Amino acid sequence: MENIFLNISNWIKGLTSALAIPNAFVSIIMSLVYFIGIVAFVLLNAMFLIYLERKFCGYLQQRPGPNRFGPQGIFQSVADVVKLLGKEDIIPEKTDKLVFVMASFLVMVPALLIYAVLPFGKNMVAVNLNLGLLYFLAISGVSSIPILMAGWGSNNKYSLLGGMRVVAQMISYEIPMIFSLLGVVMISGSLNLTEIITAQNSVWFIFLQPVAFIIYLIAATAELNRAPFDLAEGEQEIVAGPFTEYSGMRYALFYLAEYTNMFATSALTATLFLGGASGPLLPSWIWFILKTYLIVLLLMLVRWTFPRFRLDHMMSLNWKYLIPISLINILLTGIGIKIFQLGI
Repeated sequence: MENIFLNISNWIKGLTSALAIPNAFVSIIMSLVYFIGIVAFVLLNAMFLIYLERKFCGYLQQRPGPNRFGPQGIFQSVADVVKLLGKEDIIPEKTDKLVFVMASFLVMVPALLIYAVLPFGKNMVAVNLNLGLLYFLAISGVSSIPILMAGWGSNNKYSLLGGMRVVAQMISYEIPMIFSLLGVVMISGSLNLTEIITAQNSVWFIFLQPVAFIIYLIAATAELNRAPFDLAEGEQEIVAGPFTEYSGMRYALFYLAEYTNMFATSALTATLFLGGASGPLLPSWIWFILKTYLIVLLLMLVRWTFPRFRLDHMMSLNWKYLIPISLINILLTGIGIKIFQLGI
C-alpha cells in the first residue's frame, strides 16, 4: 500500500520501455499522467469536500443536510454538476466579454499548479523543488487576479467592489502569512517541503511554533476568502461579489477553485506544522489525507461558527495585531535557535 502509486508509475515507465518509446516522449507521457492524476484527484476531492461541508454544517445546525440523492445524499454534488451543466451560459450584454470569459477559466490555473509541489506521501511529489514553499506562496498569490478580472469584466458595481475587496484582503493578509512561515523555515533551514517534513521527525512544528500556526491559519482563511473573512461576496451587502453575473458552469468553476484552494492550503498546513505524510503503521499518503482533512474540518468549523467581520475590523486585525505578533515570533525564534546552538 505504501508504494502503490510509485508502482503504478514504474509500470507505466516499463510499458513505455517495452514499446521502445523515445526517452523524450516518455518524459512528456509521465508529465501528462501526473497532470491527469492531479486533475482527477482535485475534481473528485472538491466534489466530496462540498458534500462534506454541507453535512458538517447540517450537523452543527442540528439538521440532516443533503439526504435525497444516494445514501445519506452522497451523490448530491454529482446532481449539482448535472444541474449546472444544463443551465444556460449567460453573458450580460455590456460586459468585457474576453475578460469575463477568461476569468472563469484562469481561476483554476493557480488552483491546480500549487498541487505540483505538495508531497502527498513518500516519493509522491510531482516536482520536488528546492524552493517548493516559495513556489506555493507565489502561485497562490496570483489567484486574486482572475477574481479581480471577474469583477472588472462583469461591468457591475457590486462585482467590481467585491473584486477590489478580494485584492485588498489578499495582499494585506499575505504579509502575516509569509512572516508566520519564516519561523518554520528558520528551524528547518530549507524551503523544500520534503526536507521540512524530514525536519519534523522528532517533533512537529506546531509544538515549536504554536503562534505561527494560529497566525497562518487566520491569514490562510482570509486568503481563501472564507467566512468570517468572506467580505468579497457578502450576500447582505454586494450580492455574490465578483461572481454576481456568472451562471452555470462558469460560476461552478469559481466554486470549484475555492474548495481546491482550501484543500491545498490545508495540505500545506499539515505539511509545515503536522509532520506532513510521516506517521507510524499506516501508509504515508493515508497520514497525509487524515492530517489534511483534520485542518479542512477546522476551517469548516470556523466558517459555520463565527459571524462575518466588518471590513475595517478585518484590516485592523491584520495590521495592528497579526503582523506585529508575527514579527515578534520571528525575533523569538531567532533567539531560541541561537540559544540552542550555543547550548545554553
